[in-house]
Amino acid sequence: MHVWLWAGFVIFVLAMLAVDLFLLNRKDEPVSIKKAALFTLAFASLGALFSLVVWQIYGNNFMGYGEQFVESTRMMAAQQAKVPADQLATWQPPEGSEAAIAAVNPGKTAATLYLTGWIIEYALSMDNIFVIALIFTYFRIPAKYQHRVLFWGIMGALILRGLMIGVGAELVKQFHYILYVFGAFLVYTAIKLAKGGEDDEFQPEKSFVFRIAKKLYPVTPNFDGNHFFTRIDGKRFATPLFLVLVMVEGTDVVFAVDSIPAIFSITQEPFIVFTSNVFAILGLRSLYFALAGAMHNFSMLKYSLAFVLGFVGVKMLLPGWAELAGWLNGRFVLTLPTPELHIGSSLSLGIIGGALAFGVLASLVVGKKNASKSNDPSTPNDPSKE
Repeated sequence: MHVWLWAGFVIFVLAMLAVDLFLLNRKDEPVSIKKAALFTLAFASLGALFSLVVWQIYGNNFMGYGEQFVESTRMMAAQQAKVPADQLATWQPPEGSEAAIAAVNPGKTAATLYLTGWIIEYALSMDNIFVIALIFTYFRIPAKYQHRVLFWGIMGALILRGLMIGVGAELVKQFHYILYVFGAFLVYTAIKLAKGGEDDEFQPEKSFVFRIAKKLYPVTPNFDGNHFFTRIDGKRFATPLFLVLVMVEGTDVVFAVDSIPAIFSITQEPFIVFTSNVFAILGLRSLYFALAGAMHNFSMLKYSLAFVLGFVGVKMLLPGWAELAGWLNGRFVLTLPTPELHIGSSLSLGIIGGALAFGVLASLVVGKKNASKSNDPSTPNDPSKE
């Protein structure tokens, strides 16, 4: 890990957040949909354009990142292929494999992996937005204070995500089989999401984070402007705004349990994993203000997200088929085929992008049909409403 590159990126992110909080949003006031849409477009553009930076870093072997990426990709492929330790130094990945393609063009490969991871993280934040909207509504947080809560919530999320990514990367490095556990978990989560999970009936006051926060610190029932803490009779109390901030942080941790394994299905390169997560989180706040009031218009998007989770889960499980089939053949005298199964990064990017676009279009079509039916004078009235 090269400290200067990471430090430079973190300083850039902090500078953007400082401009946001102290220059563009100094006053406590509701964020308009127009302003939120412009910020969403700006952050999305930054996230997409950063892929060119990734291309340059890895393509030009900046600080040795290109060689490091090629070698780590080769070693990961060798680990999956169970290459004996005495052959690792000279082993080369098969022609046409992702590791071989990375060796020829590390810049393009790294940029494609970054874009795929960024799109996945951005897409999975949709459910996060819905839950945050429920929390704000339940606690009746005034619109003018919501930006402040989300700003500090994102600051905390950046730190927590960084820690979780660091732990996850080390687990993958030391215990490669953890990827299969991640994959199985994502498939399970996809099925649960498609069927309709607990988030459909989310009740903030029953959440674990809510109960723990109230036990650890006394909470006043009233707001004190935009302050997270206040004093009553000389005693320090948390305001409902702080309680909501803690719940937003807790919500991000819960959703990170899904999204971080998903990005590890794309790549285990720490810098790509971290930067794709950061740009997705940076866009989350403005995306919330742009979409929170219109989430009901995207009823079919949940199925696209379930497909994306299931797809990346299967993608993580596929490389283990050859090993599993080989074990079954030896154990039960079977003749199962043992091909090396793998889905390339470019194909993954196309499938994920197509699934999300289909979900948005399907939602708009369904919404238009429902609107037409409700406005159709020939549609019989509900007797219970007469």
